[in-house]
Amino acid sequence: MADKQSLPTGLQRLLESKIWGMLWSMLNTLWRMLKSSLKALFGFLERRILSVMSVFARILQDFLERRILGMVIAVALVLSVGGIVEIVPLFYLESTQEANRFPEIVWNRDNPGSQPIVTLDAEGQEQWNWQAGDGVRPYTALELAGRDVYQREGCYLCHSQQVRPFRDERERYGHYSLASESMFDHPFQWGSKRTGPDMARVGGKYSDEWHRQHLTAPRSVVPESVMPGYPWLAKRAVKGGRMKRHMRGLRAIGVPYNDADIDMAPNLVEGKTEMDAMIAYLQVLGTMAKLEPGIDYRQ
Repeated sequence: MADKQSLPTGLQRLLESKIWGMLWSMLNTLWRMLKSSLKALFGFLERRILSVMSVFARILQDFLERRILGMVIAVALVLSVGGIVEIVPLFYLESTQEANRFPEIVWNRDNPGSQPIVTLDAEGQEQWNWQAGDGVRPYTALELAGRDVYQREGCYLCHSQQVRPFRDERERYGHYSLASESMFDHPFQWGSKRTGPDMARVGGKYSDEWHRQHLTAPRSVVPESVMPGYPWLAKRAVKGGRMKRHMRGLRAIGVPYNDADIDMAPNLVEGKTEMDAMIAYLQVLGTMAKLEPGIDYRQ
């Protein structure tokens, strides 16, 4: 850097003068005045805006309190906006359905166009093209009939079908429930109350005969039970034609039934009672997908 002695005399005097200090002091003063003025302006605007909002709020409150229809419309509007904000992302977020990240959760048919879930051999014995743990699939005609009975009798009012991700529930019922496990349920049976135990993973825990006795006379197997009996289910036959129509309706809204599944329905429910159907439904709950305990499916 050049020595001050080598600078021109005029420039040297300018640098040695107090003009820079005076300039800095002036700029600092101007900045403080500007900041103070802006603070006062913003404070004034804030007070005016709050005053106007307060008046508007009082007018709106008075309007809604005097007009019940206006209150109903306002509540509906708020709930609609809140619902849209909460629900719409579920339709496009990939993580909504765990099967998008873990395709093994859902059963993939080798030949979706012609292969039914279950068939009957010449002796009338069921021959399954699906095994427990292969993945979530649509219900068979008999299981679907049992689900209809489950809804008709109001079982969902006392039993939930949703294991929450809490330690006590996992220890009692098993792996927490996934959204993909209910992907073919219309409507879902998650429930909101547990007078009785959760049903999400009851499949395979008890024998068919235990379920039959429990549905007929609950206190004969569980003395402290408050569940009513359903002995008439053993006398009511499942109608195959109705199940075909039901399965066609479900296919129309996205459940992947093929023609073979629907055509097989009358044969699968022939000679079966609503008791048989209910047991078939209960025995499949929680058995479709094999969920590994070490995997976090909800990430």
